[in-house]
Amino acid sequence: MTINPDSKPRFSRGAKVLMLTSIGTFLVALDSSIVTIAFRDVVDDFGESRRHLLTWIFSGYNIAYAAALLTAGRFADVFGRKKSFLRGLVLFGIGSILCAIAPSAELLVLARVMQAIGGAILTPASLALVLPEFPVEKRAAALGIWGAVGGLAAATGPIVGGVLVDNFGWRSLFYINVPFCVLAVLVGHKMLTERIDTTAQYRLDIYGATLAVPGVALIIYAIVQSEEWGWFSLGVVGSMVFALFLLVIFVRHCATASNPLLDLQLFKLPFVVAANIAGLFFAIGFFAMFFTNTQWLQNVWGYSTSGSGLAFAPGPLTAAIVAAPAGKLAQKYGQAKITAIGALLLGGGTLILNLTLTQTPSYWSHYFPLMLVTGAGVGFSISTLSSAASAYLPPARFAMGSALSSTSRQIGAAIGLALVTALLAPTLRGIGETRRAADLSGTSLDLNNLNLGGFHQAWWLVTVAMIINAISMLLLFKRPTAQQMDLSGEIN
Repeated sequence: MTINPDSKPRFSRGAKVLMLTSIGTFLVALDSSIVTIAFRDVVDDFGESRRHLLTWIFSGYNIAYAAALLTAGRFADVFGRKKSFLRGLVLFGIGSILCAIAPSAELLVLARVMQAIGGAILTPASLALVLPEFPVEKRAAALGIWGAVGGLAAATGPIVGGVLVDNFGWRSLFYINVPFCVLAVLVGHKMLTERIDTTAQYRLDIYGATLAVPGVALIIYAIVQSEEWGWFSLGVVGSMVFALFLLVIFVRHCATASNPLLDLQLFKLPFVVAANIAGLFFAIGFFAMFFTNTQWLQNVWGYSTSGSGLAFAPGPLTAAIVAAPAGKLAQKYGQAKITAIGALLLGGGTLILNLTLTQTPSYWSHYFPLMLVTGAGVGFSISTLSSAASAYLPPARFAMGSALSSTSRQIGAAIGLALVTALLAPTLRGIGETRRAADLSGTSLDLNNLNLGGFHQAWWLVTVAMIINAISMLLLFKRPTAQQMDLSGEIN
């Protein structure tokens, strides 16, 4: 057998880097969804009295992740994206081990915060390592695959989580991360090429970080606490006002600093503005839809936790399948048009669900086909928004730009979950009271006389968010012109 020395390798270097960095992205996305399955088991382990504190394994994770992204993105640009990716993996892996062995609720929450910081460090670095490996005209397709990884993680999270918890306990959810982190670190150390922003001073904007981190954290904290405290409570309003005060000072600082944490020149680029607005509203709608649908399956149709995960999985699985070809379509027809199609599918499918779904379970004839429609909408949107926000960034701003996009989506996720939690709270309380009354009387559960308006309001929220998402891209998105970017990649 002869070997042709001119034959191309099976996988290009870009494909290998994409596969490797996707491991870290997959773990972070998986960990955001997989833990929700285990919450009841975690509470049973530590005791019902610790329930409120244990909600911070979600809230603390989201706050720390969102707050650290901007700083982590700039850190990667200045000190090295390879270093940031590997250090993020190490920190995420250590946090996973500490979560798995945590002897108390307090230590479990702290370990989740460590996980979140590790995830925030590796996420912008992973995207910044991928982008230079592909020419501009192929980045949309590559980012489509990168976005598909998140969809696949969301699809497999509830299923994998249910199997692991049922057979090995909730701590196995964290142990499973460790071998993947070790593998990615060992391979990445040998394969990845270090890349930095050569135009930046070799130091971090510490003053900017001390403003941005608590500013973003307080916004997420206020949103998370709004359901418990009330939107117009002193705690929520005070946190928001102080957060905005810090962020205003942060913006003024970035406008004059020589090496700012966030380069405000990015906002001269219409694609950055459009993609971040659209990403914010996509996250609001997506996470509102995710939470509302699972609550409907469990509380109205009576599905078990693992059953609802399986029932919901076709949507994210379809998103994962659609995301990669959607990236290629965006490359050919433009991100704005493909995002609008995704918004139409996701928002329109949810609207049909809202108008036609009944309390009588009709999974295969009704819910399943609409999950395929909305899942395709997510697939068209998630990959396209990733490429819209990052594909045309100046090389020196790859990590910073992707961190900005991730921060926008994380804030959107917090807003969506807070809004939908508030909308559903009265309805879920009514269902709970009706269920307890039925249990005490020994009768079957009957929800026919119960007002389920909270679900319909939540689904309307999804549709409206998707409309704003599409309009933002169609009206504002424009690829950068040659006049906006000089040959060095700086913004004019």
